[in-house]
Formats: sequence, C-alpha cells, structure tokens
Amino acid sequence: MNVGWTQVALACLWGGLVAVERKAFLQAMLSRPLVAATFMGALLGDVGSGLSVGMLLELFYLGTANLGASLPENDTLAATGTAAAAATLTAATGAGSTPAIWSLAVLLFIGLGRVGRRLDRLLEGYSARLARVALSSAEAGNLTRAMRQNLWGMWPHFVGYGALTGACALAGFFLEPVLAVLPQGLVRGLAWAYPAMACVAAAIAAQSSHAKRAPLFAGLAAAGVTVAVVLSQLQERP
Repeated sequence: MNVGWTQVALACLWGGLVAVERKAFLQAMLSRPLVAATFMGALLGDVGSGLSVGMLLELFYLGTANLGASLPENDTLAATGTAAAAATLTAATGAGSTPAIWSLAVLLFIGLGRVGRRLDRLLEGYSARLARVALSSAEAGNLTRAMRQNLWGMWPHFVGYGALTGACALAGFFLEPVLAVLPQGLVRGLAWAYPAMACVAAAIAAQSSHAKRAPLFAGLAAAGVTVAVVLSQLQERP
C-alpha cells in the first residue's frame, strides 16, 4: 500500500482553509458541503467522488441553521473529510470511483459533523477571548496589534480542522485492504446504498423547506431520485 502524502497534505490545506472561511474569513459559501467536497475531489484527482459525496451531504444538511446558542453539526468537516477519504480510497484501489466507495466513506465519516460541532464549542471560548482583546487594542488605537490578534484567532480552526481532514485522507488509503476482502454481495449492497441515502437526503431537504406540502415534496423528491438512479444503473448494465 502506497500512501500519497501529497494528497494528504492537500487535504489538510483545503480542510483548514474552508474551516476558516466558514467562521471568520470571506464567507463566500465555499464551505458548503457541495462546494467544499467537490473542490476536495478536484484537488485529490477524483472529481466524481467529491461531487457525489458533496451532493448527498448538501441535501442532508440543507435544513441546518445556526440559531442562537444552538450550534448545528459541522457540515463542512463532514463533507471535506468524507470526500477526502473517498478520493484516496479510490486512488488506492487503482480503479474508478464507484457508488460502493462513496457509500462506505459516507457511512464511516458522516459522524464528523458531530465531532466538528464539539470542536466548534471548544474553540468558541478561545476566539471570544481574542476578539475582546483585539477590540481593546483597536479602542486604544493600536490597529496593527488588533489585526494581528484577529488573524491569530483563525489559526486553531485552520490547524484543527486541517489535521482532521488530513487524517480522513490518510484513512482512505488504509481502507483499501478492507474493501478488497469484502464479499461481492456486500460491495453490491454498498453500491445500492448510495442511491438509497440520496433518496433519504432529498426527502430531508424537501421536508426542511417547511412548505405547506413539504411531506408531498419530500416524497416526490425521494421518488425522483430513486427513478433517476435506477434508470442510470440499468443503462450502465451490458
């Protein structure tokens, strides 16, 4: 098994950048699951895995919101970590990206959303303290120091989330021997699990719209995704 350390480093870099973009800098929606995961796949040479993971998680987390003191799960970390693992697992197998790989990555790494929420809470106190210090410096007329303190407050997010994303990329390489020994029946089941999860995610996205007919829209969305995936699978069969 050859570990692609360049891919791990790129995963660390992008995971840290979008974590900072999500909280403190730019906030141009680059941290949304669809964008973050697709860019991750492109950086690691597997746009297919990044896009497929990103679409599913974008739908799954579409209804989350930051309301008052209630923090949602960190959808950015879930997206970048899952996409990184899927891309490196694909690279390790030497074959093309498959729904089985996407499903395995999602099942193993979607829990990163909760891990990210815990880390968000841990870093909130540190960031708040630095913000107060920076404000005091600005009020005292020392703008250079205030800017430096604000920039320093971003580093824990960059380092923490970057390290977690890099660990997911590294884990993808170590999952290849596991995938290789799985029974073919289980691999086929994982392949069909992806469209099933996509249907559930589409239903959740429609339900979270809070429209008057949200249950109807949720059912139609799930049915539409199911039909599209089944037709696609049938066309790919020889």
